[in-house]
Amino acid sequence: MTQDRDLAGERDSAGEEPLSEAFWSVASRLREISKEALAPWDITPAHLRALRVLRRHGQMRLSELSDHLHIAPRSTTEVVDALEARDLIQRRPDPRDRRATLVELTEHGGSVLDAIRAARGTGAEQVFGRLSPADRAHLARILRLLAG
Repeated sequence: MTQDRDLAGERDSAGEEPLSEAFWSVASRLREISKEALAPWDITPAHLRALRVLRRHGQMRLSELSDHLHIAPRSTTEVVDALEARDLIQRRPDPRDRRATLVELTEHGGSVLDAIRAARGTGAEQVFGRLSPADRAHLARILRLLAG
């Protein structure tokens, strides 16, 4: 069997699933682990992305957050409302423009983000823990190459 046929979805000569299917299986498992890690905080992946953007970039206008998240302003408002209700972020007036609102991560939001990161790390270890450090480094290099 050729490599092209393997990537097209046929099993290889040893009866193994094709590379693309193996990749999607691992991605699916990682999504399940992430969902389980987020559950105790009632946080969705969209909420997590917003928290991570705010940690990385600091306070910003809602419009800037929309741009970073690549979602509509109305959807950003819904995300911000949900996170603000949990005291994970806070809104405040923009001192440079009274019509604008800034959002920023609260101290509690930072603590929750740290706890989520730890929980997701534990989950990722379940998947990648079987790999040697050399295999992990090799896989990380390959994934960066494919993502690049």
